[in-house]
Amino acid sequence: MRLPINKLSYKEKLTMKYLGMFCLLAVLSFATSTLGFAQGATPPARPTPVPSVNMATAIDLQVSGYENHMVEAAEAMPEDKFNFTPASLNIPGSAYKDVRTFAQLIKHSATVNYRFWTILTGEKIPDNIKSTNGPDEFKTKAEIIQFLKDSFAVGHRAAKTLTAENALEQLPFRGTTAARINIAIGAVIHDADEYGQIVEYLRMNGITPPASRNSH
Repeated sequence: MRLPINKLSYKEKLTMKYLGMFCLLAVLSFATSTLGFAQGATPPARPTPVPSVNMATAIDLQVSGYENHMVEAAEAMPEDKFNFTPASLNIPGSAYKDVRTFAQLIKHSATVNYRFWTILTGEKIPDNIKSTNGPDEFKTKAEIIQFLKDSFAVGHRAAKTLTAENALEQLPFRGTTAARINIAIGAVIHDADEYGQIVEYLRMNGITPPASRNSH
């Protein structure tokens, strides 16, 4: 039931007064903004659309992640430590005999990148890769890091070959066959394993891995 205006209390009349003022301001605000746009005013910026993700971009993102971690870690190690091996520390109770040097670890990582990813791209493995530790002639820090970077370039090309339609296509792999997506993921998992070892080599030499410096 609606009460006559003269039957309302002072508080109710005051509330109605402010409510009316609010409605008037809302209408004026809307009219002003509409007029502004009509006269060429710039409307509020719209959010930037999120890029669509497909099979290729999802894998390529993982390739880029480990590329950054591993290249930065390799660059962080001084050149005079590239022949470092944990065996040289003679840690009691350790089992580091015959493990790879830091240089061999980097070259091994790059070699496996080539062996996995060239299956996807159809490229030929470089002739100078004759063992799991990569080319023997690469001895300087610059040569070894470039070898690593070149292997990741193949990884990016491999990622671009993946589609939802061919992801399960079987390709020759280690004497049997494997799906394209499994080969791609296998390469990334191997990089993760090698990066974990690289981190330990750096820390044994008092070096904090670049990827860990701003993580806290």
